[in-house]
Amino acid sequence: MIDAAFPLVRPLLHRLDAERAHDLTIRALAALPAATPPADDPCLAVDVIGRRFPNPIGLAAGFDKGARVPDALLGLGFGFVEVGGVVPRPQPGNPKPRVFRLPADRAVINRFGLNSEGLSVVASRLARRADRPGIVGVNIGANKESVDRLADYAACTAALVPHVAFVTVNVSSPNTPGLRDLQGEAFLDELLARVVAARDEARSNAAILLKIAPDMALDALDAICATALRRGVQALVVSNTTIDRPATLREASLAKETGGLSGKPLFVPATRMLAQTYLRVGASIPLVGVGGVDSAEAAWTKIRAGASLVQLYSALVYEGPGLVGRIKRGLAERVRAEGGSSVAAYVGRDARALAEG
Repeated sequence: MIDAAFPLVRPLLHRLDAERAHDLTIRALAALPAATPPADDPCLAVDVIGRRFPNPIGLAAGFDKGARVPDALLGLGFGFVEVGGVVPRPQPGNPKPRVFRLPADRAVINRFGLNSEGLSVVASRLARRADRPGIVGVNIGANKESVDRLADYAACTAALVPHVAFVTVNVSSPNTPGLRDLQGEAFLDELLARVVAARDEARSNAAILLKIAPDMALDALDAICATALRRGVQALVVSNTTIDRPATLREASLAKETGGLSGKPLFVPATRMLAQTYLRVGASIPLVGVGGVDSAEAAWTKIRAGASLVQLYSALVYEGPGLVGRIKRGLAERVRAEGGSSVAAYVGRDARALAEG
């Protein structure tokens, strides 16, 4: 029903400010009756981070920041949903307007600045969905004005791990001043130690994931991979939005807006970083491929670059919720065409070639 209505609704939504349109979408999802998606093709099932995912296509963080509609989103056919980002204390984020569509580029720029209702509100919502089916994770960060950012991550972890399948440590948002500094080796080592300790003290089996930036030097990637492996991170999410502005962007005026660029222009650099990461960690730690996924072909490329799981978000702005089903059908067709029985068998097949792309 939602998919059928999207071609009619999209022109109306796109006449609105992008953030206002997004808020209306969340409200509409909250008002709809819960849906149960059809069973996925068995070839799409993936076993990673101690969970069986019915399919590898997930919703990236940022869409449902407040964990208002995770079950409605699972009902659209996603194999998993990541809510957040969440920070300990409520904060409004950056001044509006702070999100911009670049339609000619099938892209989005945002500078939300981790706007959040705060930890207690989100934790309460997630606690209320206890025992419901579906894999839900949460993305965590630190308050902009925090004097102890490491403590912020630990507090979020301790409060949220009883209610989710995984926690993603976000040290790569470009919209919180100084946050990317936590990707430095010494800071990251202590941060991950604190987060893992908080998870273990809560006696939770939630997985710890780490989300990294697409625009870092390869020697920095070397250090991040080594630190993640040493500290027992269970997956790497590659990647967040980029601060780069490709010369190919057609929306030249909007491209001048500050913030993180997502959508189609992110596909190549994020996939290259994904493949480079796979070459460093191989089968020792699974990867989640994010950035520019807008088709089955794009998702297939992420998988062959090294992703066991794939996330999308910005493409929904242009393609609508039916994109999820189209990608899943396309992936199943590719697996069958290749003569395989599982999408997992193709993880990393083209990593070396794509790392040079």
